[in-house]
Amino acid sequence: MKNKVKVIIAGPRGRMGSEAVHLANNTEHFELVAVVDHKHDGKLLSDLEGFHTITNVPIYSDLEKCLQMVNADVLIDLTTPEFGMKHTKTALDYNVRPVVGTTGFTKSDLAELEQICREKELGCIIAPNFAIGAVLMMKFSQMAAKYFQDVEIIEMHHDQKLDAPSGTAVKTAEMISAVRESKKQGHPNEKETLPGARGADYTGMHIHSVRLPGLVAHQQVLFGSEGQTLTIRHDSYNRGSFMSGVKVAVETVMKINTFVYGLENILE
Repeated sequence: MKNKVKVIIAGPRGRMGSEAVHLANNTEHFELVAVVDHKHDGKLLSDLEGFHTITNVPIYSDLEKCLQMVNADVLIDLTTPEFGMKHTKTALDYNVRPVVGTTGFTKSDLAELEQICREKELGCIIAPNFAIGAVLMMKFSQMAAKYFQDVEIIEMHHDQKLDAPSGTAVKTAEMISAVRESKKQGHPNEKETLPGARGADYTGMHIHSVRLPGLVAHQQVLFGSEGQTLTIRHDSYNRGSFMSGVKVAVETVMKINTFVYGLENILE
């Protein structure tokens, strides 16, 4: 890549965002040109704790103002579901390519973004999970679902996560459903004596969400058939595990002119 990719990061003080800041700052062919943070408008990133060595990077509280003032190629958005859709559309309005790790997008949101990308011929990557191992876990689960119809998903995250089930769990269920016929699992007359005990129902398979301090991001997919079970599990023990995928996504989004949902679609 001859020219440096000019990157804006939304959500720099979050655990994922701070890792992405250091990734952008330490990657030779990336240039961190600004960050978006709602609390520190007008300051420099070096004014904030943990970023003292990162110089000349301005902070904006409003993404649109940032895009008006700063020349950028890619927006990395690692904020919250509340801002994810708004930021993605704003970036596309300014012909900046979004790489989004924020979850909580609806099917109508994804369809709208795909249409915008098609009209503007711009790349956009939304990844429910940037960990390469998690992407492989989803792909392996889809492979297994061709042979095991009965499956349950247990996703486990830290207790500050806002959405349940996780975007990774939903994406896994979608991928499994693409190769698995809808099937109501369990006994036909089973009854929840406590509502929600069987988890969320997605085309007959069940998704369970665990939220506990001490966890980061973990998921296991359990398959069962006569006389055997198969468990496919992935664990992220720190946010650094996601950065290899963020790097690949930024490099890839500069080469494509389409909308991509899921990192598995860009891994060779």
